[in-house]
Amino acid sequence: MHYLIWFVVKLAALFGLLITLIFLFFMYLHRHHVTKKIAVWSLIVILLVLLFFSNQAMNTVLSFDYFMKTVGPADGPQMPVENAFSFLMNVDNLREVDIAKDPHELAFLPKEKEVTYTLEAEEVINEIAPGIFYNSWTYNGKIPGPFLRAKAGNKVTIKLKNKETSLHVHSIDLHAVTGPGGGASVMQVAPGEERSFTFLAKNPGLYVYHCATPNVGVHMAHGMYGLILIEPEEELPPVDKEFYVMQGEFYTKGDIGMKGLQIFDVDKYLAGDPTYVVFNGKAEALNGKMKARVGDRIRIFMGNGGVNLISSFHVIGEIFDAVYPESGTPLQKDIQTTLIPAGGASIVEFTIDLPGRYILVDHSLARLDKGAWGILEVEGTWNESIFSPQPSGSRTGH
Repeated sequence: MHYLIWFVVKLAALFGLLITLIFLFFMYLHRHHVTKKIAVWSLIVILLVLLFFSNQAMNTVLSFDYFMKTVGPADGPQMPVENAFSFLMNVDNLREVDIAKDPHELAFLPKEKEVTYTLEAEEVINEIAPGIFYNSWTYNGKIPGPFLRAKAGNKVTIKLKNKETSLHVHSIDLHAVTGPGGGASVMQVAPGEERSFTFLAKNPGLYVYHCATPNVGVHMAHGMYGLILIEPEEELPPVDKEFYVMQGEFYTKGDIGMKGLQIFDVDKYLAGDPTYVVFNGKAEALNGKMKARVGDRIRIFMGNGGVNLISSFHVIGEIFDAVYPESGTPLQKDIQTTLIPAGGASIVEFTIDLPGRYILVDHSLARLDKGAWGILEVEGTWNESIFSPQPSGSRTGH
């Protein structure tokens, strides 16, 4: 009820301001005997200014596109009226969480031939940038969802619960699955319910999974995606550090930097123009969590939840010794930047030669200002035969 009350207060304040300004405007006209033509144009200007500021201030239920018609195979991305008001009435029942998935949290490869993973769909309130909040839809309360791991030939069972506080049906489609909907055909789960299915992991690779409840893109743009690694029978070679990173997009009604609780913007979504592009669910989510030492062999499982943009993944100051492009074969070597399509993933590996701060970016660099960056911190001894002179302090040049 807190957000609903705040919405009503803002609405009353807006109408109060409008009435006051119109009253003062006509008082001014009356005292100064202004001509009718000037009066009309002045009133139009005032109304246009109010309309602009109301759009900035009222980025809540009135801003949803309720009646948009699209030509996709299912319902469009517009928000039903009852869902908008249901959200405002029940938002205080949703947990407020730190949405960022720790890049260290990766599942170990199970020894069993049959593997079971349990996920819970949960709708939460979270910060996506300082002072900017959003209603994310998640697996296990984090973006991205849990890192899943199995071996080619394993039988994998996925159990999906949908928390009773959810306002929507949720599901899961795993790109590692051979079968209808990647599992989504039997995994549409209503709030408070649970379903499961089992699949044979036939093809090794790193695969995206995501919610596939219509409108699919809307569910993904709210944060419902993750990665599942199907290792080959001979397994991946050992490394010193593994990290789990996914790029994602947020489409908010308020412009970039606008504080407060933001809602989903359908027009930005359809135009493919996200307000924020981030790694692991929020701006600066990786900072302070990715650390290594000189000589460490690093492996990054890098996914792109999309829903619209291709990621040009690059680590400033490093060259990828090995890249599994789109997590397939053959292996590529000595790559500066690798493309990761929406709904795709890659595995990159490199060995750290020098200490310092290495910035992970989408090299479509305007996205830096939208949040697509993170820092890998490396400690160790400087080697002047590789780079000289040694930079002072923590400067990266970026």
